[in-house]
Amino acid sequence: MEIRPAATLILTRDTNNGIEVLLLQRTWEAVFLPGYYVFPGGAVNERELEARAHSVGIEDADISQTMSLDEGGADFMLAAVRECFEEAGILLAQEGSGHLVGADHGVHGERFALFREEVSLAQLCEKHGLVVPLDRLAYLSHWVTPPGPPRRFDTRFFVAVAPEGQVASHDGTETIDHVWMSPAQALAEHRAGLRLLGLPTTRTLRVLCDFSTTAELMRYAHANPPEAFPTDPWPALRKGKPVLLEPNAPAYDEAVKLDPEGEGTTRAEIVPGEPVEVAAGVMRLTAPNPGMMTGPGTNTYLVGFERFTVIDPGPANEAHIEKILEVTGGVVDQVLVTHTHLDHSPAVSLLKEQTGCRVFGWPAPEGASQDRKFRADDEPEHGDLIVTEAGILKVVHTPGHASNHLCYLLTDQELLFSGDHIMQGSTVVINPPDGDMKAYIESLYELLEEPIRFIAPAHGFLMGQPEAVIDYLITHRLSREHKIFRTLKALAPVSLKDLTAKAYDDVPAAIHGLAARSALAHLLKLEAEHRAYQSDNLWHTRR
Repeated sequence: MEIRPAATLILTRDTNNGIEVLLLQRTWEAVFLPGYYVFPGGAVNERELEARAHSVGIEDADISQTMSLDEGGADFMLAAVRECFEEAGILLAQEGSGHLVGADHGVHGERFALFREEVSLAQLCEKHGLVVPLDRLAYLSHWVTPPGPPRRFDTRFFVAVAPEGQVASHDGTETIDHVWMSPAQALAEHRAGLRLLGLPTTRTLRVLCDFSTTAELMRYAHANPPEAFPTDPWPALRKGKPVLLEPNAPAYDEAVKLDPEGEGTTRAEIVPGEPVEVAAGVMRLTAPNPGMMTGPGTNTYLVGFERFTVIDPGPANEAHIEKILEVTGGVVDQVLVTHTHLDHSPAVSLLKEQTGCRVFGWPAPEGASQDRKFRADDEPEHGDLIVTEAGILKVVHTPGHASNHLCYLLTDQELLFSGDHIMQGSTVVINPPDGDMKAYIESLYELLEEPIRFIAPAHGFLMGQPEAVIDYLITHRLSREHKIFRTLKALAPVSLKDLTAKAYDDVPAAIHGLAARSALAHLLKLEAEHRAYQSDNLWHTRR
């Protein structure tokens, strides 16, 4: 699929209550992000080049260097200005006198001609004697749409202060609503399920929350351009043969971390029984239990150099346990369990028999697929610290997938052992009653407060860009919840089965049984938030 270059302009303004930003709601008929609130923006087109002659303030060479491009950085900025005028009716341009265009300028009458591509930005500037002050924009971030959506964009995000006097208005075609609000309010409404926001939007809003005025924000943005987004393929090995990993490939972040010189020495596959050193004093050893729910198998992590802490020893598989004992030399001081599902903890008792290790974890809750034989010597509390040879592990209680789920953060290396709270390649199962969607999302928000550089999941490779990973999971869940709530409002009173069929019409009917468990988890979250309730096996909305 072609990845199209695109640009976005974040318009800000000062108010008595701090910074506000402009958000536009995309039409519900849109192929990409229907109903989402976004910043003005869109694809770069070939006519941006013509508008360079009407730009001032900074040269393309300087812009391109800041953006890690050979040339053409100015075209991204000009596209952001053009798209903002088309979608929001605000034009960041100035007259020959140096004054910014006001609300009564004649150029506003040609907004929709520009939208219909009957005229170009360069032609508008020529006709009205305008120039585009590119130095009023600052480069803030760079995002590439991951594989999966129907369209993919390589998008540069810019920030600017909105010209005084001009009034925003949505275009009524691609956008159906607009709103000025504080970044904190937008994030709060997103968290409450009241406003759909995509991953780049939430990440940008979090950045904006740190500033009280537009002057502070612009000084920061001009002085701190973002690091280049990884776009280069990275060499690795698969089945002994050299391969190139594309960004967003499962093994990409791990390959870049473990092989920063790009010598092609890392494995692009997880092989059960083969230890891999993923960090200083941290070895990954994958159990031979691949499957639909476990991916390549359950990862056991061996933490230490001479005396070891074992995290998630896995199922009661003799070959796997023997491998743990071989790699550690049998010197296992302690075993930590993220939760007691059957692919994570049953090996504990056998390891304890062999080594006399101390066991940390929480008792198994009621329900299927639980290791009812699990016994812990210690039940650590949220925030407790556990000493290992490789550093201090901080205990983080993360209910949702399981009520007794714990993550462990290796604080010195900012490496999170996420168990099943965050997995690679799929979203985790949230199956009531022990699975709790409200607790799951709240736990993800809490992880955003922790200093994390890499995630070591129980299934899959190391994952970089942890904030983006976590925000994606939150956004994915809240987007589904929004669809469920819209369906509930349209059909209520409605059975779980009928609601699932409509709210999950984008997934195969063969898995609607599993989808119904997820739908129930969302409905129970809505019930806990007093937005829905159940009566006589039918679901209703609260008015």
